[in-house]
Amino acid sequence: MLCRLGIMPLMKTRDRYLAYTALGALALGFYSMVVMSVLDESLEEASVRPAPPVEILPPVAERRPHTIEIHGQTISDDWAWLADASYPIVDDPDVLTYLAAENAYRDRIMEPHEKLVETIFDELVGRVEQDDSSVPVKDGPWLYGWRYEPQAQYRLWVRRPVVGGEEVVVLDETSRAAGKQFWSLGGIEVSPDHGMVAFSEDLDGAERFTMRVRRISTGEVLLDEVAGTIDDPVWAADAGGFFYARLDENWRPYQARYHRLGTPAGEDAVVYEEPDPGFFVSIGKTQDRRWITIVTADSITSEVHLVPADAPLTPPLLVAARRSGHEYYLDHAGDEFFVLTNDVHPNFRVATAPDAEPGAWTEVLPPSDRTYYRGLTAFSGFVAIEERTDGLDQIRVLAPDGASHLVPFTEPAYSASLGDTREADVRTFRIDYESMVTPDTVYDYDISTRTLTSLDVQEIPSGYDASRYVTERLWATARDNTRVPVTVLYEKGYEKDGRGLLHVYGYGAYGIGMPPGFSASRLSLVDRGFAYAIAHVRGGDEMGRRWYEDGRLFARVNTFTDFVDVARFLVEQGFGEPGRVSISGASAGGSLVGYVVNSDPDLWGAAVAHVPFVDILNTMLDADLPLTPIEWPIWGNPVESREAFDNIRSYSPYDNVGAHAYPPMLVTAGINDPRVTYWEPAKWVARLRATRTDDELLLLHTNMGAGHAGKSGRFEHLRETAEEYAFILVALGLVH
Repeated sequence: MLCRLGIMPLMKTRDRYLAYTALGALALGFYSMVVMSVLDESLEEASVRPAPPVEILPPVAERRPHTIEIHGQTISDDWAWLADASYPIVDDPDVLTYLAAENAYRDRIMEPHEKLVETIFDELVGRVEQDDSSVPVKDGPWLYGWRYEPQAQYRLWVRRPVVGGEEVVVLDETSRAAGKQFWSLGGIEVSPDHGMVAFSEDLDGAERFTMRVRRISTGEVLLDEVAGTIDDPVWAADAGGFFYARLDENWRPYQARYHRLGTPAGEDAVVYEEPDPGFFVSIGKTQDRRWITIVTADSITSEVHLVPADAPLTPPLLVAARRSGHEYYLDHAGDEFFVLTNDVHPNFRVATAPDAEPGAWTEVLPPSDRTYYRGLTAFSGFVAIEERTDGLDQIRVLAPDGASHLVPFTEPAYSASLGDTREADVRTFRIDYESMVTPDTVYDYDISTRTLTSLDVQEIPSGYDASRYVTERLWATARDNTRVPVTVLYEKGYEKDGRGLLHVYGYGAYGIGMPPGFSASRLSLVDRGFAYAIAHVRGGDEMGRRWYEDGRLFARVNTFTDFVDVARFLVEQGFGEPGRVSISGASAGGSLVGYVVNSDPDLWGAAVAHVPFVDILNTMLDADLPLTPIEWPIWGNPVESREAFDNIRSYSPYDNVGAHAYPPMLVTAGINDPRVTYWEPAKWVARLRATRTDDELLLLHTNMGAGHAGKSGRFEHLRETAEEYAFILVALGLVH
């Protein structure tokens, strides 16, 4: 589902998007010219101290009175001008000047700490396997995988024959990215006859991908070029063409199209078109590759249409008509469909349906209050089901006779999911497993012997000893007496005496849980004495579907108060002290950070908000923004509902900035971000500067060449992490 993930620009018209590529270089050139001119000349001679130096004055965004009237209420927004009227082209000199000034201010403030950034960056790079590679996966006569060459930022996709033979390059990302400021792979799929690979690429972070086709044997990139797409290409059975999701001018995937190789993209057949702007289209294929699935969905409702993979222009077959609040997804094996549906219970159930009538469902696994069915893959002779019981991941194997068993896992808190298994007729399948102390591990699970075989464990070249660390699953009591899980990682010897360091991360949105997985990067905080906690707040799905329901619409504030209550609980348990807790969140997790620095500013010692969704009310009032209609079921529709308007206004971080002290804060944005537009963090920082009563660090960094996910390339991404960690250490006074 497309959303503001804790990982696109608004496309007003197709002409503007085309013009943007031409203006990109001009905008960046202008940015470089104004950077230093916008700061006072005294910056050159200013000395920098650990506290915000008074000699280096932060930028001040001009206040330009602007109001809107709705539901008899007046909304004042003095920084509305920061949203460039030409967006997705950003060419307003005043806007660029302000963003440049903020970037320059951030650079000058952090300049004395460049060595610290480099030290942390070297640590992060040292934990990356330079020639990292995937575990090869069998698909017909070939073993497919990818690897990194030493020092490479991008992957090399390769294959070799199962029976032995030379390696063949499928796609070289490095050659595609050469000479580009930004490059990102969107999707990749090899044709059923293994002769070609279809892939999509993004050149500016705007997540409008162009699909291309490469002939594997010769390396020739065909003339076929399909622009304005998103998600993976999906091949038809005869390898004569592929399906893709088409974006409209507002970056909404609204069509499923079929491209026949060798024909102009303008002649592609529209297989399905979604008339409702609140529903997005995505395309997949069943595990046995017999059916193309066209799913149209919003945040709480889905509808599936089927097309035979061997007859791609067959009119789609509707499985079950949409009904608000009803979600279902399916796979296929043998002569029946396997369906995951929440039609009778929010935690879903598993059913089957015959080929002839895919909407006639017969239950095989009943719903449960404790167990939440999250996904399934149908193989020949069994079904693998992802589920979560009491907040812990499980994988169930369901046999044709209805008997089932769980794959055994032993750690108290971990993340387990179905891995990459390409074929349907197998007796083993892949599992990805990790915990906060166990690096990413790839297993093969044999359903006959019920044994796990480890195929690969993430290597930490600079060294890693899991026995040095401890992970705990704890339960905090929220203010409404709800028990909220929290997973904590710390080094043995960490004293829970209330004087230690504590970092808390949270997300809590879209029904996307934050699993307690492994991160080599976070060791740079833990090894410096931090306990690192993940607050599994409501709004995710850690405790089942109701956990999501209890964090949306009029219950949305639960997400934010849960985070505060988790942090206070950890302090009570001796993990830290008030005023010294560092926190972070991204995208919708940035909403969380924005709320809690308003509500409980004295609790935090440092706050990092990456591409934060903080201007919630204005965004939800703007139906032209790409994600707004699809997200009304999550946040509410303030255009039509006064109650929704009042509710969102009560917690929207931008609308609730107060005249009080705030903790030191680092805020990031992406100029090409269509999920959280750059002006949200920019406006927020501008209002904070004008309203707060303190002089703590407040830094805004806008990435002028990327989007929601930041810079491309595996090492450039690590540099941004190093900058974040350095800021936290500086803000807490741990370095001078």
